[in-house]
Amino acid sequence: MFIPGKQAVTLTPKAAAHIARLMEKDGHTALKIGVKKGGCAGMEYTMDYIDELGEHDEVVEQDGARVVIAPMAQMFLFGTQIDYETSLLESGFKFINPNVSEACGCGESIKFDDALFAKK
Repeated sequence: MFIPGKQAVTLTPKAAAHIARLMEKDGHTALKIGVKKGGCAGMEYTMDYIDELGEHDEVVEQDGARVVIAPMAQMFLFGTQIDYETSLLESGFKFINPNVSEACGCGESIKFDDALFAKK
């Protein structure tokens, strides 16, 4: 569901700062986020550096960070908040996605609400 004037995703200050550092360090244009089939729950998030924007990519800019949402992932990611967490054992991005109905035990794959696939 697209709402005009509302970004597909939001970034916490920690996530925005980390993405901005990555972009500055490596000289890339943006971090592109998508979803693909895979994992034990059925879908996985993807993250890739990009240097050129696609015609239908949605661009989210916040606090010096630029995130691009792949066209096919926009409906899956709408309303998602991206955070960056650091602990003693690991650090990484965390997706708080209201469209996810299940996640696997390892946290690497997700299943989306079947309503996203319903024909309108």
